[in-house]
Amino acid sequence: MMTCVRCGREAEPLPAPPVPGEVGKLIHASICPACWAEWQSMEVMVINELRLNFMDPVAQRTLEGHMREFLALPAAEDG
Repeated sequence: MMTCVRCGREAEPLPAPPVPGEVGKLIHASICPACWAEWQSMEVMVINELRLNFMDPVAQRTLEGHMREFLALPAAEDG
C-alpha cells in the first residue's frame, strides 16, 4: 500500500512505472491508479489544447510540466 501525494488516499500502487525513467519511478511510488487514470484523460486535453508535437523536446517538457502540476509532483530540475 502507498499514500497518493495527489489525493491522499491509501491505495495499491500502479502495477509498474507508467512512463520510462526517473519520472516513471516517481509516479509509481507516489500516485494511485485512480489519479493516474484522471491524468491520462487530462493528458489528451492538454495535448489537443496546446497542439503539442511529440517530436519537439520543448513540447515533451511542456507536457511533463503539466503532468507534474496535475499530479502534485515536484517540478523537474533543469539541467
